[in-house]
Amino acid sequence: MALWDGNRITLLQSGEQHFPALIAAIDQAISEVHLESYIYADDATGRAVSQTLVRAAARGVRVRLLLDGYGARGFPQDLAKQLRAAGVALLFFRPEPTRWRFRRYRLRRMHRKLAVIDARVAFVGGINIIDDFNMIGGNERRYDYSVRAEGPIVQDIYASVRRLWRLVRWSRLGRRPGRSAPLPISTAIAGDQRAEFLERDTIQHRRDIEEAYLAAIASARSAILIANAYFLPGRRFRQALVEAAARGVSVELVLQGRTDHPLFQLAERALYRYFLERGVKIYEYHASELHAKAAVVDDRWATVGSSNIDPFSLLLAREANVAVYDPVFAEQLRASLKQAMATGAHPIERQAWSQVSWWRRFASWLVYGLVRLLMGVLGLAARE
Repeated sequence: MALWDGNRITLLQSGEQHFPALIAAIDQAISEVHLESYIYADDATGRAVSQTLVRAAARGVRVRLLLDGYGARGFPQDLAKQLRAAGVALLFFRPEPTRWRFRRYRLRRMHRKLAVIDARVAFVGGINIIDDFNMIGGNERRYDYSVRAEGPIVQDIYASVRRLWRLVRWSRLGRRPGRSAPLPISTAIAGDQRAEFLERDTIQHRRDIEEAYLAAIASARSAILIANAYFLPGRRFRQALVEAAARGVSVELVLQGRTDHPLFQLAERALYRYFLERGVKIYEYHASELHAKAAVVDDRWATVGSSNIDPFSLLLAREANVAVYDPVFAEQLRASLKQAMATGAHPIERQAWSQVSWWRRFASWLVYGLVRLLMGVLGLAARE
């Protein structure tokens, strides 16, 4: 993807900021709305988004809603009927006929959380259509990020959502759909930020997100701060982080303390000793559920999106991030993450972790090995 100047990228923290901005943008739509989500819950947030989509369709706006067939497998049929009756075009990416029959492609999900309104404003992040409080344990808001993007970068995001919509529609109908004319793209300057849209698909952009991370890490001079909900990096990524720490870069990882996937967390913790012994600092966020996929390198590069740093996100799922090359945005994201670390994260001490019982370490490495084996058995483990 291209690196664009002249953008305005606004950081949004959790659903408390994301959904009012998204709903306001959809309510201002004149021609077209594209919305993609992995999960779409039938809760207060889901109903509020549904209502604004219905209002847009009633105004004559072309509304397209694309959901993942596995993540949104519980999407109510009544709601689907209501949306379609109101004029909302609704499709599911790789719908699941049954949850009990395993299929190899089940791991190939659409994990993106995107919206494009009138080809002029876009939202990219990790926030599903679900209440912040709809999570495992506790009454605090789920911790996550998205960005609101305006400017030339929107043309890449718009092209991506249109391309995937046509692909899914073609696969569901069994025939190539008629081509709807794209909206005219405005490349007018909206701000002073340089940014690029990063996506992961199965063909042209298979490793774009991972390579962007690796390039930023390799060029780091002072500080790397990564907050990621599911962190199980491959060899190249692990090596890049420890090499950065070895040359004096402060490398900090903020990972889940509370988790909805305890086996994955067990595998993730298998790497703690490796990182801690090589100068990488680890924090576990316990104040609420950490769902963020964000990073800051020095004061020049930052990313927010849907991609976790694990084999499934980096190699299998369709993902989308925005990378921003701007010191003001980088400092804003860093300050937000540092505040979260100060108020809700616990540092993992090297000495204490080295004294973890052998059976816990064995269990972690066993689960870690099973995850890597699964990737190999499925024939999907790409070169690290």
